[in-house]
Amino acid sequence: MTSSEWWRSAVIYQVYPRSFADSDGDGVGDLPGVTHRLPHLAELGVDAVWLSPFFTSPQADAGYDVADYCDVDPLFGTLEDFDAMLAKAHELDLRVIIDLVPNHSSSAHPWFQEALSSPPGSPARARYMFRDGKGERGELPPNNWESVFGGGAWTRVTEPDGTPGQWYLHLFDASQPDFDWSNPEVREYFRGVLRFWLDRGVDGFRVDVAHGLAKAEGLPDYTPPAEAGSMGGDEANVPYWAQEGVHEIYRDWHAVLAEYGPDRILAGEAWVEPLTKLAKWVRPDEMHQTFNFSYLETPWEAAALRKVVDESLDAFGSVGAPSTWVLSNHDVIRHATRLALTPPPPQGQGLGPRSESRADAVLGLRRARAATAFMLALPGSSYLYQGEELGLPEVVDLSDEARQDPSFFRTAGETYGRDGCRVPIPWEAAAPSYGFGPTDASWLPQPASWAEYARDVQVGVEGSTLELYRSLLSLRREHRLGSGELEWLPESAGDVLVFRNGDVTVAANTGAAPAALPAGRVIASSGPLDGDVLPADTTVWLVAE
Repeated sequence: MTSSEWWRSAVIYQVYPRSFADSDGDGVGDLPGVTHRLPHLAELGVDAVWLSPFFTSPQADAGYDVADYCDVDPLFGTLEDFDAMLAKAHELDLRVIIDLVPNHSSSAHPWFQEALSSPPGSPARARYMFRDGKGERGELPPNNWESVFGGGAWTRVTEPDGTPGQWYLHLFDASQPDFDWSNPEVREYFRGVLRFWLDRGVDGFRVDVAHGLAKAEGLPDYTPPAEAGSMGGDEANVPYWAQEGVHEIYRDWHAVLAEYGPDRILAGEAWVEPLTKLAKWVRPDEMHQTFNFSYLETPWEAAALRKVVDESLDAFGSVGAPSTWVLSNHDVIRHATRLALTPPPPQGQGLGPRSESRADAVLGLRRARAATAFMLALPGSSYLYQGEELGLPEVVDLSDEARQDPSFFRTAGETYGRDGCRVPIPWEAAAPSYGFGPTDASWLPQPASWAEYARDVQVGVEGSTLELYRSLLSLRREHRLGSGELEWLPESAGDVLVFRNGDVTVAANTGAAPAALPAGRVIASSGPLDGDVLPADTTVWLVAE
């Protein structure tokens, strides 16, 4: 594998293991399934793979509730299966980034179980955020914080003697107690976790809730605005998001990774606004990348896109970091659906049978293809989410009985949550579970429409979404767009954006009316063209004749 700070221009493909490929027919994807399908990712043309959690876990939140950070849950296989997957990926010249969940553990983690059986004030409780309650008998929670998944962020425990006791903080589900990152023992524990996986050869870590971890002194009350997304980001001075204390942690981690050479990276999931503030996460001695959620949440509108692109390049460039670009992941409505919603619901709310928002599938896919073609032409690093290369839409018609997202249950069904973007993906149209596994089993039900999106019916088919992605990724590498520079061209006007990156000119028509096609030879187009016209919701790449 080549070195030279590969992460500055890489295209990284997110694998959500339980929904990617199932090797044993139990309906849940696993590491041997990932290994089996890795050649398809190499053929797609990505540079690296990011795997969502596969660690030992009760699976209360699809593995983001970790009980053992240094082992593989039997649901997904074994450490030997992980090693085989990693070796195969490296053989295919694919780097591997794994998820790390440091804000909280599972309540099944041995540390938390020890805390429950230990008295208040004990070293075991000091690893987590245990506090005495308010009220005459401590019957009220320590503050008014709300869980990201709905309801209160505190749960009261029963002490070993059977009496009502202290409360513990969980910004997510009650089964996910928050660590106390002011405790040196917690910090040393995670240094060990980092080294465990670095010693096995992983190329980096995606850090879950990277804007959490540090909480404001005194844990003051805070009520988020009603319209806020579940992960924050659009709010200022939140006592549990984006506290300055997180930066010391990532400087420490950066030093650990540096022991293993210059090519191991940290990528942060930090929902932070504005971008000038988010840039703190990627200063030279902290993380290497952070997800650009400002870009993900930007509508398909020319003025808004130009603004966020400029702000991103300026903010990240100011600290010497690459901008990243992303349109979909395991926590948001797939962009083949989201881009046709006006407006889309807040992040985390999801879509379901009773949702007021409805998307035109044809319009959504056309915009998604155009948005992807626009994104992959930008300088920096891009993230893809499994199945988007097939044009998969959000699955909206899941029954209440089928849903598994904790937020659905904690809000009594008011929030649909993220199940709709996590449905196992289709590989073969005529196979059981559309090729996801050897049986019909699927942990979330797959819709009948999956057959038309299956990979095997798109391979080699001109104009298919899969072939569009393969073409764009090949051209992106050939023309070195990831390491290029963006120059807006005068043809940008109204609903049309035109820029140059190296020798490639990119034109995106975000409007409803056709526009003039810029001069040059078209080397890629997100949709059919008609002469010298750039149709609505279409992006083209051109080079000089």
